[in-house]
Amino acid sequence: MYDPIRASDEVILRLRANHPSLIDLTTGRVERLLDALGNPEKRLPPVIHVAGTNGKGSTVAYLRAIAEAAGLRVHAITSPHLVRFAERIRLAGALITDEQLSALIDKVEAANAGQPISFFEITTVLAIQAFAETPADLCIVEVGLGGRFDATNIFAAPAVSVITPVDYDHLEMLGPELSKIAWEKAGIIKQGRPVVIARQIEEGEAVILDEAEKLSAPATLMGRDFDAWEERGRLLVQMPDQLYDLPAPSLFGGYQFANAGLAVAAALALNDPRIDEEALAKGVSSAVWPARFQRLTEGPMARLAAERGADLWLDGGHNPHAGRALAEAAGRLVARDPRPLVLVAAMFARKDALGFFQPFADLKPHVFTTTFDSPNAAPTEELTTAAIEAGLSAEPVASVEEGLRRALETPGPAPHVLICGGLHFAGEVLAMSPETWPS
Repeated sequence: MYDPIRASDEVILRLRANHPSLIDLTTGRVERLLDALGNPEKRLPPVIHVAGTNGKGSTVAYLRAIAEAAGLRVHAITSPHLVRFAERIRLAGALITDEQLSALIDKVEAANAGQPISFFEITTVLAIQAFAETPADLCIVEVGLGGRFDATNIFAAPAVSVITPVDYDHLEMLGPELSKIAWEKAGIIKQGRPVVIARQIEEGEAVILDEAEKLSAPATLMGRDFDAWEERGRLLVQMPDQLYDLPAPSLFGGYQFANAGLAVAAALALNDPRIDEEALAKGVSSAVWPARFQRLTEGPMARLAAERGADLWLDGGHNPHAGRALAEAAGRLVARDPRPLVLVAAMFARKDALGFFQPFADLKPHVFTTTFDSPNAAPTEELTTAAIEAGLSAEPVASVEEGLRRALETPGPAPHVLICGGLHFAGEVLAMSPETWPS
């Protein structure tokens, strides 16, 4: 399998030299290495563990923003990174430094003693060791793939487990049935520990609730035990004992009201008195999460769009569920400002391109299909065919820059331009200028 990590950092070059990016779902190697390090996972502040198909990153971003608004120092591990490896590990609110990483790698590599371990597994151990060495009040841990056998699933008693919407993705590893995917995600639920669950497709919901019942884990399900919705441009979150009237989420799109509501319920499940309504309001309205319907206002491509009077957006969604959410967000944009919508799209060949494009059928955007730096990128001709089968007009172009240039040459009003199709592709776009690097 192609390693999608860009070798632009010394730390990546160093780790890649010894540890491949092969996916082999098991927690055994991580547990062995953590044991050799003296079990740093047992010396952490309370952990929120987040799994799901879509919305994990946004939910983590809201959770971190809420906790930090309450004055908590927060560790976080997320994946993948978009431009720099350091984006994966945040220590007490700040990205890990190169110096911290170098010292950690020395310690972790010595403890590993040349034993087999994958790139993601050793990255997870690096983060946990760093968390144990740095004082903080909370850890937020995003699952890499699946949940049950993911490298991060080594916490016996997380403070809260969170499961975002489960849908079809990574079928070659987790599927093919939705029930099997849900079973994998539900693996982060632990004996007697609370789990907060997003609204789910019925088939997946049944599996997740069954797992919670087997483990006597108190389950809080959106749509049953609490709910979140948009009303008059604000986020309303109805908990069993209180209605919270909060500002709109900082991230664009109707689906972000559900993501932010899920984060609110998870934050409240901590039962930390510092997390009050003021912190909830500040957190949901200030969260930042790059490449999730992100408005690009800096960098050469954004300036080129602005010269034409166009707006430029970037999203890393890459499956049918993400396509539905993205089309809904784009529909809001067009309804608010009725100008043409143009997509510049690229994705991995193993993704369901037709399923991704179909939700855009009513919006009728023109699609420029392109590629990116990976031998597993889908051929532009295949993406063009998929877009046309979805009822869209489409044509291939050689690069994202050419796609943007062609979009801006569209006759008529300046368009809304949406670059989309995958996080690796989105990362390449952000990497083009230091002005757009995530921080």
